[in-house]
Amino acid sequence: MIIAGFGFRSGASLASLRAAFLLAQQGHPPVTHLATACDKLAALAPLAEALGLPLTGVESAALAAVPTITRSAASLAAHGTGSLAEASALAAAGQGACLLGPRHISPDRMATCAIVKGQST
Repeated sequence: MIIAGFGFRSGASLASLRAAFLLAQQGHPPVTHLATACDKLAALAPLAEALGLPLTGVESAALAAVPTITRSAASLAAHGTGSLAEASALAAAGQGACLLGPRHISPDRMATCAIVKGQST
């Protein structure tokens, strides 16, 4: 399982989400699932539909429990984690998941995406 986790501002467009995804996915195996915080699922659903991939929501407590490479002050304040993209992908992938690199930021700085490999791959 290869999961793309997302963090994004409320005004992020589908183009912003797709740009962050394409940057993060470069050089990695094909993504099989998308993930983000539960309160952001509706905004990420159009990208999941466009890509034909399942979408997983991660609860706040699970996000805060996952250590991340990135330490964004904005993400810490809003979600209790240093990177919503990294934490949502790691939490969705479960025990033994491996972050394939730090998050990537869309050119307009509205969205971030991180790729994680779960053990079932």
